Amino acid sequence: MSEDVAAQADRKLEEALAREGARDPREFYRQRLRELKQANSEGYAKAVAYYRDTLIPDVASGAAAPLEAWTEYGRRLAQSLAPGRTVAVDGTGRAHPYEAPAPRDQLVLHLPEGKGGRALLVGLPAELTAAQRATYDVLVSGKLKLRD
Repeated sequence: MSEDVAAQADRKLEEALAREGARDPREFYRQRLRELKQANSEGYAKAVAYYRDTLIPDVASGAAAPLEAWTEYGRRLAQSLAPGRTVAVDGTGRAHPYEAPAPRDQLVLHLPEGKGGRALLVGLPAELTAAQRATYDVLVSGKLKLRD
């Protein structure tokens, strides 16, 4: 992947974020990638290869919509960390099976299989509703007390 391709992909993502008023997912995806590197070296190598060989070239060339492509990357990272299912949480707090592309106003979480694992953040709307905030606090942050 050349620096020009990476710069073009970054520019297209920045434009899409500004146009949609969306949150930039790259910081929490970097955190997922660090976790993956520690937990699953093979999964990490696959995630880096997907980023380099698919995500960036597809976004740069216009073959993939930037926000949808990055959300799919986040879903892949979460799945590599913990097998499970991905859901989209609407403004009322109801979870639905994730289908790409998720509407921008939905909170997208990956729910690991089994007991004890916290949900992994895949996508955040620009602003969380009270129900989405409560869902995030309990499932992602592990907080058992609601905010005032």
